[in-house]
Amino acid sequence: MDPKRKKVQVIEYERERVPENKTKPAASFWGLFSSEHVAGTELLIGPLFVVHGVAAFDVLVGLVLGNILAVLSWRYLTVPIAIKHRLTLYFHLEKIGGRRLVVLYNLANGLLWCFIAGAMISVSASAVSVFLPVQQPSLDAILPESFSMVLLVLLVGLLISVIAARGYDAVSRFATIAAPWMVVMFIALGISTLPDLGIHSAGEFWEKANEVIWKGHNQPGFVKFTFWHILFFSWFGNMAWHIGMGDLTIFRYAKKASYGFASVSGMFLGHYIAWICAGMLYAVQLQADPSNTTVTPGPMASSTMGFAGVLLVLISGWTTANPIIYRSGLAFQSVNSRWSRYRVTLVAGGVASFIAIFPGLSMRFLDLAALYGLILMPMGAVIFADHYLMKPLGMVPFFAERKNIRFYLPPTIAWILTLGFCLVLNLYSGVQVFFLGLPGWFMAVALYLLFSLYYQRKINQS
Repeated sequence: MDPKRKKVQVIEYERERVPENKTKPAASFWGLFSSEHVAGTELLIGPLFVVHGVAAFDVLVGLVLGNILAVLSWRYLTVPIAIKHRLTLYFHLEKIGGRRLVVLYNLANGLLWCFIAGAMISVSASAVSVFLPVQQPSLDAILPESFSMVLLVLLVGLLISVIAARGYDAVSRFATIAAPWMVVMFIALGISTLPDLGIHSAGEFWEKANEVIWKGHNQPGFVKFTFWHILFFSWFGNMAWHIGMGDLTIFRYAKKASYGFASVSGMFLGHYIAWICAGMLYAVQLQADPSNTTVTPGPMASSTMGFAGVLLVLISGWTTANPIIYRSGLAFQSVNSRWSRYRVTLVAGGVASFIAIFPGLSMRFLDLAALYGLILMPMGAVIFADHYLMKPLGMVPFFAERKNIRFYLPPTIAWILTLGFCLVLNLYSGVQVFFLGLPGWFMAVALYLLFSLYYQRKINQS
């Protein structure tokens, strides 16, 4: 190598504000959302809506309103705070609650990412299973039912984990390149189901949507979904990123708050079109064999689009699992910076692969996605309250930074008590996990303000 060549240093501004001259144009955010939200998860969510017995009107209209609420949450909750401070989520939390709070948050985040990655590993494994004589898991399966399927999932997980540990940059570039192709393929997937569903004109779609696709009959053991389930799931399915403030890290590069509307591309290409097309794919499977209720994207896509469908399932699962495992490894590494990122990422991939062998993870993915956002949501409420409400109430924002506190208790107390409050609502009032985010958010704000008032007075007096 030429010694005169200088090594290019990538500066990510992990512990400082992003300079105004380093902000990015709106187009980069539109592309980012379309690539991240048209993914392997859509191949599980769409069919599971059918499993939960949602009616056609409820899914088609509920998704519109829920996705609009999600876009507005990014635009009016997340992005204004992101462009005001221009900090990563983790450094922002450190200023509020101290370094030890961030370590605790990252441990929870890393483990939850392993569960999401595990579901995506199983999606990619289902694509490979098309070419092998393996038994597909049943809809009500929780534990593994086939040793050959377990072995296949572990092998696919190992491959994805090694790539995540060694080649994330190349994979992320590939995922960005593949995103437009995946959008087209999801649409093609939906179109390919039309003849099998008996839809030959636009006028026939509504009739078949009610009679064949979203008939309103849930499978045994699965909660009957209504319009409100769809609205809240599509709003809170990404709660960790907007209301939970996870996308502060991304939008700290935005020039204007209006860039939050870029989330439209992900919500309506991925969380509307792709979910609907995947649901239509599952309806074709049920029409061919009503007893075949299992949600296995690989065989479903193969039956309508052949090899192209299998390739879509394989790539969408892979390009989703790969960056998630990488991020999980980084989250775990934050506990001890001396740990090898490569080895920690492999460990995270191993955990995700082990989780993936349990088919109940994929069959209950809607509950998992809702629970993921719920667990991380209180920290978003804390950030909101610290930004907007501390000064008007006579308190100090970024208190841990101002007082050099490594573990400021109010955020953690609010986090734990909020989840306890949600658990009580679920167990004793029957409120399902899909609806807990809204009351939980208000509870987290109130608890954080209450305990901050107490602790700030106590610390200031001493």
